[in-house]
Amino acid sequence: MNDNATVMGSVLRIERTSIHDGEGLRTVLFLKGCPLRCRWCSTPESQRFELEKGYAFDLCVECGICVRSCPEGALSLLEGGLKVITDPSKCKKCFICVAKCPRRAFKQYGSLMSVEEAVREIAKDEIFFFHSGGGVTLSGGEPLIQPEFASKVLQECRKLGIHTAIETSFHVPYENIEKILPWLNILYVDIKHMDKDFHKQLIGYDNSLILDNIKKVDQSKYQLEIIVRIPMIPGVNDSDSNMSETVEFSRSIKKLKEIELLAYHRLGIETYRHLEMDYTLKDLIPPSREQILEQAAYLSNQNPTVPIRVGGGLGVG
Repeated sequence: MNDNATVMGSVLRIERTSIHDGEGLRTVLFLKGCPLRCRWCSTPESQRFELEKGYAFDLCVECGICVRSCPEGALSLLEGGLKVITDPSKCKKCFICVAKCPRRAFKQYGSLMSVEEAVREIAKDEIFFFHSGGGVTLSGGEPLIQPEFASKVLQECRKLGIHTAIETSFHVPYENIEKILPWLNILYVDIKHMDKDFHKQLIGYDNSLILDNIKKVDQSKYQLEIIVRIPMIPGVNDSDSNMSETVEFSRSIKKLKEIELLAYHRLGIETYRHLEMDYTLKDLIPPSREQILEQAAYLSNQNPTVPIRVGGGLGVG
């Protein structure tokens, strides 16, 4: 039996012709599941490994089709018919309600895919990769909590001559990382904060595993490029001292290609609502592009030998 047809991954979605997730036009394979809980996470639907169901209350017209269609009797209309309620103890995640809803008020986050299926989807965009110098990028969530699936997808893509990249928090065991290194061209890794204790307050863990993993990859035999990404969160990690310390650490990375600054954004707020999750930074105002460019200019002046550029998205977690 073809092993690539049996190794399954929990995939959030596939995005095509992205220009913010690596060189050229990229097909981005977003995987589900992440060990971190960053307060500014823009893809809350990627945090859990399991497939999830969201509910857009504002789209619901309380028609009751979903309630009548549920084979487990897990759905009911709130008294007065103002909202559909799901009983999590009964819901089997069959997603029949998603298929039946005429208003698309219910949403399915994630699906199971084999390596073979994922590579087949990625390969559909080979012509765009060829003309733009692009390729495939694995993102998340944290793709490296699915190391076997991720490594096999990257391996099969390399066999097809497809350029490979991964976006990661690097908060995973090093053995997970070792599985993907032979098949990787570019590594994008986030450094969220250099202060160990504050890092733990922000996401639940300190940064020691992340920084150690970066050093180990840098010392490895594999020829790949490392791009350090800094998601700039106003009032959280954008101080001159933290930014300078991050650049100082990055300067020691031999495989470093550049540092990329990514502006905080609020594009995931609606998804938090659909998943009935609390978003703690709802009052935080994203920085302007001018502020990001000013920070980049300051860091470049302080560190003229380190390439620093402004990216177009927030990146992982």
